[in-house]
Amino acid sequence: MRYVYGITSALLAGGTALALVTQSPVGAQVAQNEGSEMARVVPRSGAPESFADLVDQLQPAVVNISTRQNVTLGVRLNPFAGTREPITQEQQGGGSGFLISADGYIVTNNHVVSGGPRGEAVNEVTVILTNQREYKATIVGRDAASDLALLKINATGLPFVKFADSSTARVGDWVVAIGNPLGLGSTVTAGIISAVQRSVNQGGAYDRYIQTDTAINRGNSGGPLFDLKGNVVGINNMLISPVGANIGVNFAIPADAAIPVINALRAGERPQRGYLGIGIAPVDADLAAALGLPKDRGEFVQRIEPGQAGEKGGLRRGDVVTKVNGRDVTPQQTLSYIVSNTKPGTRIPLEIIRDGKPMTLNVVVGTRPPEEQLAGTNFDPEDEQAVPEESGGAADKAIQESLGLSVQVVTPDIARAVGVDAGTRGLVIAAASANSDAGRKGLRRGDVILSANRVPVANADALAKAVADAKRAGRDAVLLEILRRGLPSQFIAVRVK
Repeated sequence: MRYVYGITSALLAGGTALALVTQSPVGAQVAQNEGSEMARVVPRSGAPESFADLVDQLQPAVVNISTRQNVTLGVRLNPFAGTREPITQEQQGGGSGFLISADGYIVTNNHVVSGGPRGEAVNEVTVILTNQREYKATIVGRDAASDLALLKINATGLPFVKFADSSTARVGDWVVAIGNPLGLGSTVTAGIISAVQRSVNQGGAYDRYIQTDTAINRGNSGGPLFDLKGNVVGINNMLISPVGANIGVNFAIPADAAIPVINALRAGERPQRGYLGIGIAPVDADLAAALGLPKDRGEFVQRIEPGQAGEKGGLRRGDVVTKVNGRDVTPQQTLSYIVSNTKPGTRIPLEIIRDGKPMTLNVVVGTRPPEEQLAGTNFDPEDEQAVPEESGGAADKAIQESLGLSVQVVTPDIARAVGVDAGTRGLVIAAASANSDAGRKGLRRGDVILSANRVPVANADALAKAVADAKRAGRDAVLLEILRRGLPSQFIAVRVK
């Protein structure tokens, strides 16, 4: 469970189109929360006298997740070999999740299966069902922006549950949470919805939660929040507390926000989010006074990225965007939130104020680039805590699994940041696992890979192909040409997994 002690702002993520695909095929097993049984356990008049029958049906679909992760604590010098060796420690963690299909797909929070200072995936995930059967799980996909992850276990005939239409959730509705708080195993708590579409001022496309007073604590992360029809209305995610424990202010990711992300991960895709390619600032009291505008209405365009949707649609620096597709831009409904939750390719009107005069522009929303690409404009090679987004691309995953490296294409901005020629073509290392051969041989964030097995690598596909070719040829290493600030390039042989 994520704890928020002070509310801060975060960069925008984004939204995707809604598509429910968790229905079982014809003739397949029926969901635990489907059919006439729900009418029996929950009277139409409202809350039941007891939640026991409801819980009996739903509890088998909720799982306990335990994880193991090797975390690097520091580096020590080996006086005999004259080399630096990482100091690692195995850490354990976990949380909750729930089955969404009879063949073993499980939804949980990304932070449940992430570890280490860079937010990399944990080394091992174990899923325990309520009947105490244990399975090793694979991570199908993770999405840091929405804090969602999809797991898979090899089993069939499993109990599962379906998502609700969370847009119909109302303040005052009863909800039931099932999870594994504080290491206690399967635990049930109940309460009501305290607020819907609640923003906690973290920014981004997913800063809208279902707030509930249902008792949620550490270990409930990733577990389901059920409505009284037995459908998953939300995914328990975090609490705000001055003491680090439940005080009745808890937050769940709405099902409607989670479904498209889960669908994308299940299809092996990256969630698609709207993007204008602009830098913005809120119209606070001082900026409003300088512009002669009302405060807390609209956002000021600080920067325009060349070739992106904003520039193509006619936006300029100094414009104030007051409405997006007919929706007012306010601190509660930010431009980033509206745009990132708009399907890429959609043409929308932007109402702006330019030089004191109102105007309307029609803009075709673009697709938000990967976070690691966006980070390139502010790439800090010394930032060891940087967390590159795990890519959904096959090439990126192959590189992460085979070499223990996260890479991104070198841009002129990145080249300048890492101290190499602005025209350099290759891949910059965003993160290197200390447990990989590359990490042990000193490769680090900011190094540039120019070639692999003497073939230039201008993108991840080229590097992944070089690794695959080496494996097919029976080789267990690849020769990487590495360029580092102030030094000539050098060749380093790195073992592959």
